[in-house]
Amino acid sequence: GINAEYGTGVPATVKVYDRILHVTEINFLCVHKKLRSKRLAPVLIKEITRRVELTGIFQAIYTAGIVLPRPVASCRYWHRSLNPKKLVEVSFSHMGPRMTLQRAIKLYKLPDKTTIPGLRPLEKKDVKACWKLLKDYLANYQMAAQFTQAEFAHWFIPRPNVIESFVVENPETHAITDFISFYALPSSILGHRVYKTLKAAYSYYNVATSVSVKDLFHDALILARDRDFDVFNCLDILENSTFLKDLKFGIGDGKLQYYIYNWRCPPMESKNVGLVLM
Repeated sequence: GINAEYGTGVPATVKVYDRILHVTEINFLCVHKKLRSKRLAPVLIKEITRRVELTGIFQAIYTAGIVLPRPVASCRYWHRSLNPKKLVEVSFSHMGPRMTLQRAIKLYKLPDKTTIPGLRPLEKKDVKACWKLLKDYLANYQMAAQFTQAEFAHWFIPRPNVIESFVVENPETHAITDFISFYALPSSILGHRVYKTLKAAYSYYNVATSVSVKDLFHDALILARDRDFDVFNCLDILENSTFLKDLKFGIGDGKLQYYIYNWRCPPMESKNVGLVLM
């Protein structure tokens, strides 16, 4: 037999305005391409809903590229080239009429090394301090993830080709002052004679207290490049819109809509969203 369809739901706690909701994050739903006209997706969604409600959870959060009734927030992806030569050759990026490949390589070139002192990979000993840093930061947003310390450790402790997390440790006090994270989402490249995989980094959660968020993100780009990522993707949520143009991100074509199932609340601007579905 073959796998005809697949869906996942992960329990999570999310703050929406002044309410704390226990929800399921629906973050992966697919149907075999030969069966997509058979309306199997509603059957799968109904079964996931049934099973989740048996656990006492009656709300869900999900995102989609299409507009359904009705989005809580509408966000846009931005893309930053790290390997412009490859991106052009696989037709991920297209150069403008006055742009050459050499100019593009020069335009997107990053420094050889990061610039923030004390920047290093997250370790298990940093979990408590980083968890509190992120928890305090996300309190500023109208819709935000609520991690327990154990959940933080599960989602953020680095795993190669899954999640990369870094901290800034003050050299004198050894306090953790800043935090960077991004996750890997590779795509297969079909029919290309040289490249088989496009390695994309997606911004997860970032907290800047001792440096500007722009400087922190600049170093995140260097860290991603050093780990052979080809492109860095980022939503215009959190504080991200304050640095996207300065760091040479290009605006994406489509939007990502956030939805809450079985919960009604006023819509919010993307800058008030503090939730990333990995």
